[in-house]
Amino acid sequence: MIPGGSVRRSVTLPRGVTQMTVGPGDDPEGVGGGSRTATSYGLGQLLGQGGEPRRVQAFDGELGVAVARAQEGDEAAFAVAYRLVQPGLLGYLRGIVGDDAEDVASDAWLEIARDLGRFKGDGAGFRGWTATIARHRALDHLRRQKVRPRGTALENDLLELPGVLDTHDQALESLSTVQALALVARLPRDQAEAVLLRVVVGLDGPAAARVLGKRPGAVRTATHRGLKRLAQLLRAEGVVEGVTEDGARTLGESG
Repeated sequence: MIPGGSVRRSVTLPRGVTQMTVGPGDDPEGVGGGSRTATSYGLGQLLGQGGEPRRVQAFDGELGVAVARAQEGDEAAFAVAYRLVQPGLLGYLRGIVGDDAEDVASDAWLEIARDLGRFKGDGAGFRGWTATIARHRALDHLRRQKVRPRGTALENDLLELPGVLDTHDQALESLSTVQALALVARLPRDQAEAVLLRVVVGLDGPAAARVLGKRPGAVRTATHRGLKRLAQLLRAEGVVEGVTEDGARTLGESG
């Protein structure tokens, strides 16, 4: 069972796993250690003690094994997959539906559990597959409410892209959650969503493009512009000196 969450739903899993409750607010301390899973979806929560980067992609091998075992009916393995994916998935959904993210995440996990036997791929592929399901559920939710996706009010922190810790990362690390949310909220929606998929969910460019239904080049451009804009905002906020408008192409690349 996965602890936490105020709204819980019974999920019937395929191939021998009887039931499992999925709480949309669940954010366990981590699989194998508190530093391994984000607890507030911020950059710092995926950094190990001492500042060593803890990248989402670093656990794709473990995730792939967990998914394969879950497909064979291993409930504990499904819990591992959930713990590795849920923080980023919930963070991404907050960027689309705001305060309704937990309810939408719950709906998404019901579908993920139901269709788990149909999934084919590795850990990275599972992240993309679950993000696609979550995005569809989010857009369905918005259509029911007859509202447009959140334009700039995206509620999430930024996590690191693959690469060494650089000035951008250090600056974001120094921000409070409120400050980080305010900065992301100032990005155009296409840029913010691309950045969230890349750095929060942990997808590569082609996978993010598939989730968004766009060309990889368009997503790459949106991500680049979003991160460039964040560098401008960081400099304007006086968070760190030396962050330039045309410095690093990603949060994880040195300027």
